[in-house]
Amino acid sequence: MRLKAHPVRSLSGRARPPGDKSISHRSLIMGALAHGETTVRGLLEGADVLNTAAAMRAYGASVEALGDGCWRVVGRGGLKEPIAPIDFGNSGTGARLTMGAAARFPILSIFTGDGSLSGRPMARVLDPLRTMGAQSFARAGGRLPVALQGKAGLAPLAHAPQIASAQIKSAILLAGLGAEGRSEILEPKRTRDHTERMLKAFGASIAESECPSGGWRVSVEGPASLYPAPVTVPADPSSAAFPAVAAAILAGSEVRLEGVCLNPLRAGLYATLRDMGAALTVLAQTDSAGETIGDLLIRGGGLRAVSPPAARASDMIDEFPILAVACAFAEGTSVLTGAEELRVKESDRIALMVNGLRACGVEIEERPDGMIIEGKGAGGVKGGAVIETHGDHRIAMSFLVLGLAAQNPVIVEDADMIATSFPGFSAFMAGLGADIRVDA
Repeated sequence: MRLKAHPVRSLSGRARPPGDKSISHRSLIMGALAHGETTVRGLLEGADVLNTAAAMRAYGASVEALGDGCWRVVGRGGLKEPIAPIDFGNSGTGARLTMGAAARFPILSIFTGDGSLSGRPMARVLDPLRTMGAQSFARAGGRLPVALQGKAGLAPLAHAPQIASAQIKSAILLAGLGAEGRSEILEPKRTRDHTERMLKAFGASIAESECPSGGWRVSVEGPASLYPAPVTVPADPSSAAFPAVAAAILAGSEVRLEGVCLNPLRAGLYATLRDMGAALTVLAQTDSAGETIGDLLIRGGGLRAVSPPAARASDMIDEFPILAVACAFAEGTSVLTGAEELRVKESDRIALMVNGLRACGVEIEERPDGMIIEGKGAGGVKGGAVIETHGDHRIAMSFLVLGLAAQNPVIVEDADMIATSFPGFSAFMAGLGADIRVDA
């Protein structure tokens, strides 16, 4: 499907973005591991999360949609061996976290995915799981398909990953529930902590501390059982980023995004937008199940260039593509660094953003870990390009947002993948005044 974004004057209104994808995956996996019934409200019903729901059914849990984003998960306190390979589609989070969850049981699992997921590295998760006692067989580089033979009574692990990755940490923590003793991860930089927060709510013993020599230590005591806890999924800050940036780059806009997760380890984009001079205010802030939630009010206006610290990259790694769009409409030269992980996401997001922005008339220099963007100022981006997404939902949404504020419409190829994280994106944006149409 091709989508075409036409320029508009401004956006206005209020709406709730879809549920947080990270928290949705974790609620299904932990509900399947728990003894008894877990109720999940506000679940993101996108393709990635639905694949995880199907996976948990394959492992023996009862997973049922009750309507209006409410789901019931009845776990058996463990996972049974699936009778067929499990297809995770495009979801690295679903695949990697489930590898950790399955490694602690004496069962054989075969993990598959689409072409994009099959090209992404899994060795970073499989290697520590093998050290704990699981066995695995995979394509070169640990790529899918993967056969994983789990083991009861895993050995505890102390692991220091070379890259800051919440998926690596989460897989080890979930495997560590079945280890004989304490497993710990020493991260070079603290990453999003949804797994730790939810494991605590489900009864696991989790400890966290800053290391005197630098980095962040997280540990779990095993063996441990999980017990159900109600989960309310807040709106996804990564999804909210698209309407937020759209409002920020269109003068005269006023958009209120309701119930957004404001976990400080996910708020890097919003801090960066403020650094750029965006009029962004948090309203109605509350707390639910350990997660901070609030409404974001964004008013459009001029933005200035920004060079955020590289250390902030992990707090906004999924938002780098849409941040690059904001920088294209800013005044001055923006330098984005610390994002080498973008090279192995659903696509090489650095290369795709550089190519797409150039096609839209933006001067940009590619760096191994980011890019240097010569901002065109409000209304200064030419647009008019046809963008290849390589099946990447965040690339697609980023350039559709760009098209709303550019001088000429922007066409995005292969936009179907948007449904993996933001089902109904075009309709959501239309409700705020956007003009995004199917291009025949």
